[in-house]
Amino acid sequence: QLQLVESGGGLVQPGGSLRLSCTASGYTLNYHAIGWFRQAPGKEREGVACMSDLGTSTKYLDSVRGRFTISRDNAKNTVYLQMMNLKPEDTAVYSCAVDSRRGPPFRHNARCGPNDFDYWGQGTQVDVSS
Repeated sequence: QLQLVESGGGLVQPGGSLRLSCTASGYTLNYHAIGWFRQAPGKEREGVACMSDLGTSTKYLDSVRGRFTISRDNAKNTVYLQMMNLKPEDTAVYSCAVDSRRGPPFRHNARCGPNDFDYWGQGTQVDVSS
């Protein structure tokens, strides 16, 4: 049974940085697509950053491109989201997600819609405020 546990959230001032981590247990993340999503109160869940199964392709939400970076450490079975120059509008619950589909065949392009993933973590709160 796959479990995903996020950590690293918290309160940060505008312009600050945070690194979120998502560690998987009961499952290896090798060759699985991964993603980070967020949901703010009253808003739909949106894909923030996603990576393809081989890690060769990434996709970012326009508003975070250049500020956020998704990465993975397969040896640690962990996914990261480095967030820099945070803005108040980045405030949300951030969740990691995994696509249970495992290649081959592998997908060349990252997908970043909620329906592209079927395992979800509980989420970690990120608050950006002065």
